[in-house]
Amino acid sequence: MKLGKFQVDVLNGGDVKMDGGAIFGVVPKPLWSKKYPFNDKNQVPLATHPILIRTDDCCMIIDAGIGNNRLTDKQKRNYGVGQESDIVKSLAQYDLTPDDIDMVLMTHMHFDHATGLVDTEGHAVFPNARHYIQQDEWHEFVSPNIRSRATYWTSNRGDYELQTILFEKECMPYPGITMTHTGGHSFGHTIIEIESDGQKAVHMADIFPTAAHVNPLWVSAYDDYPMQSIRAKERLTKQYILEDYWFLFYHDINYFAAKFDVDGKTIKETIARPEFQ
Repeated sequence: MKLGKFQVDVLNGGDVKMDGGAIFGVVPKPLWSKKYPFNDKNQVPLATHPILIRTDDCCMIIDAGIGNNRLTDKQKRNYGVGQESDIVKSLAQYDLTPDDIDMVLMTHMHFDHATGLVDTEGHAVFPNARHYIQQDEWHEFVSPNIRSRATYWTSNRGDYELQTILFEKECMPYPGITMTHTGGHSFGHTIIEIESDGQKAVHMADIFPTAAHVNPLWVSAYDDYPMQSIRAKERLTKQYILEDYWFLFYHDINYFAAKFDVDGKTIKETIARPEFQ
């Protein structure tokens, strides 16, 4: 899609399958199953696709996928991995390599977003990029608690740390790109707004992981602070809908982007998620 001066595309970061009850939290299955696909194991398919943003002078990605050759066979089985990342092939479609990425914008550091940051030896997959991460998120990633250590993996640390920029409440890594701390899904969870020439999009990351989660009360059981997620969604989702934002998705298996009608429920326009072979 084109947003003013920004060209926005999708990279193949792999995919996973997670328990539907975990992804939709306390929402009963008879409700969420009408809005999102699932298999006979009650698993829902989720993309883990980084978002590529390009301008004439900068290449950025949002989040990093699940990486390649980074998960054990047990982890692949437990997380229902269908395919791993193929970032190199995806970037090649745009005549780019990982060396051409100038910025990596991390919404949070859970394994399904951060495993693609490093290779099997701990070297940065995007060696020339500045990596922007919310400060509290970084500290919890480095020193997780008894709950969060299952998803903040020490193996995802690497030499990209030498080029990491931390921020607290808000950061503008590039004109028209704003990262804002919301908390909720994790203590340091961040959303990203994109605006250019009057055109607007927002990536609300894992407090709004699929289009089916548009209801402010529909939050994941993986959210460490669900009331923070609900408060942020209650405040922001309505604003973005009324201001005609595109919502960009990292996880939704059907949609890369969607716009909603003012009723806050009806999808009025979509861009389908591309299939990767």
